Amino acid sequence: MIELEGVPELIDPVMVAAFEGWNDAGDAASTAVGHLDREWKGEVFAALDAEDYYDFQVNRPTVWLDGGARKIVWPTTRLSVVRVGGEKPRDLVLVRGIEPSMRWRSFCNEILGFAHELGVEMVVILGALLGDTPHTRPVPVSGVTSDADLARTMDLEETRYEGPTGIVGILQEACTHAGVPAVSLWAAVPHYVSQPPNPKATLALLNRLEDLIGLRIPLGELAEDARAWQLGVDQLAAEDSEVAEYVQSLEEARDTAELPEASGEAIAREFERYLRRRDGGPGQTPGGHATESGEGSGTYLRDTSGPGSGPGSGPGRGRPPRAPRPGPDPSAEAGPGAGPDREPGTDTGDDEDSSDD
Repeated sequence: MIELEGVPELIDPVMVAAFEGWNDAGDAASTAVGHLDREWKGEVFAALDAEDYYDFQVNRPTVWLDGGARKIVWPTTRLSVVRVGGEKPRDLVLVRGIEPSMRWRSFCNEILGFAHELGVEMVVILGALLGDTPHTRPVPVSGVTSDADLARTMDLEETRYEGPTGIVGILQEACTHAGVPAVSLWAAVPHYVSQPPNPKATLALLNRLEDLIGLRIPLGELAEDARAWQLGVDQLAAEDSEVAEYVQSLEEARDTAELPEASGEAIAREFERYLRRRDGGPGQTPGGHATESGEGSGTYLRDTSGPGSGPGSGPGRGRPPRAPRPGPDPSAEAGPGAGPDREPGTDTGDDEDSSDD
């Protein structure tokens, strides 16, 4: 039995989760949940026992000094609550941690136990993968669910993916079997520039989450960070003609695929978002548009050739920076990659509101 002493009764709570690792290219998803926790001053109320779920040779604990005393921080998953006021208050339960090394079913059952005790009405799981997408265009964000009714009522794509999956896919299925409405939002990170952080992808996830749960999310400095990130990548790409040519080919492919959307529903969605945010709030800009944002420091171009190891293989880990080569296989670098039958989709995404799996 999970007992939550000291946790107030929540108003229409939604659980938002993200996990570092395979499902978190560019650290975009975990950074998004961290942003929510920071902006809304989340209060941690629980942490899963690290001994039960983590291999400490894979995710090592860290040692730090606190006033001369040595302390150890163990890798784990923590849950916090944020109270969101306003005309239509709605509370969030934030789950942020590392993809577990073992006992995934028990891990999901424990999280669902908290969701049940807190009266969570819906679970939203954020993820990010490496995709065949240009950094100069809006970040594609796919919204998928295993619930046919939820797909129909919330304009989401019903998942049809078959193949290897991560904790995001496992937790979504666990929610479905437990009768808890669950949605996964996936951002596609350019596979040739995957070094974290990627504030543009983080911003796109938050914009899509905002639309999904009906809350205005304070963006803080994310828009400026994303704009600086894109400028930094532009400069790096301009220094190599081969890279610039490859990016141009991605742009042409993307623009061609999006021509039918350029003057219809996509424009209407952007205008509606602008109207919602035009009065703004502290640290917010009208639109909060992903194409207006990024960070240049610590960014480098990645090799686009050769197989990867899934969505989380790409946050700048494991290979030295090399200039990309034209014509990569998107499924090789992105793991479960592009298309309606993959997890998650990267070939759609006229903007950050696109839906696919």
